[in-house]
Amino acid sequence: MKDAFGAPQSLLVLGGTSEIGLATARRLIGLRTRTVRLAGRPSAALEAAADELRELGAQVSTVEFDALDPEAHEQVLGKVFAEGDVDAVLLAFGVSGDQARDEDDPAAAALVARTNYVGAVSAGLVCAGALQAQGHGSLVVLSSVAAERARREDFIYGSSKAGLDVFAQGLGDALHGTGVQVLVVRPGAVRNARAAGAPGSPLETTPEEVADAIVTGLRRGSETVWVPGALRVVMSVLRHVPRPLFRRLPAADRAG
Repeated sequence: MKDAFGAPQSLLVLGGTSEIGLATARRLIGLRTRTVRLAGRPSAALEAAADELRELGAQVSTVEFDALDPEAHEQVLGKVFAEGDVDAVLLAFGVSGDQARDEDDPAAAALVARTNYVGAVSAGLVCAGALQAQGHGSLVVLSSVAAERARREDFIYGSSKAGLDVFAQGLGDALHGTGVQVLVVRPGAVRNARAAGAPGSPLETTPEEVADAIVTGLRRGSETVWVPGALRVVMSVLRHVPRPLFRRLPAADRAG
């Protein structure tokens, strides 16, 4: 159960090596979250992430999970919930793809959609059902500002996040009143390890800033958070810019 300050006592991270997922786990461990399960494909990186969190004082285990194997999700995630209540699930897996390559390789484009949308729908439904059965908990879904409007430079990735965003909103409506919270998180461009050395962009954020927003959203019982918060205002304007004009905007001015 969450404590008096709204912090979960147990956390499941789907995408156990995600920088945002791990930053969120570190924040929550600092707020007395004691049980963390990191789900992902077996790897040295997953074990290293678990070791890092153990050093912070949490009981950490790893779970073999493949977003691209939805037929196994009910069995794999069912075992996790059978071991004890899960107060918060962070759906943090996903791939950004390579827009130029993926436009020339439909199979690669489909892999982005299968990971970011199909896998997330399957895992999200399994976790939502388990949270509803235990009568409490939060499902945090990492969407993106790219889900708000198609952009020439990343519309394959953006379309997969748009599908996920709508799914998560609808799931939140379906679970309203059940004691289960669905929190949709829409970060802008994230300055992560892969972006080291690359030029920055306006309203850029970091995994740590996204983690802080998630923790605040969980405490407040929010349904949606933007990171940074100014993106909500920016996108409310850009959403209504006519397409011919939107196409001519520099990529950096399309937010994220």
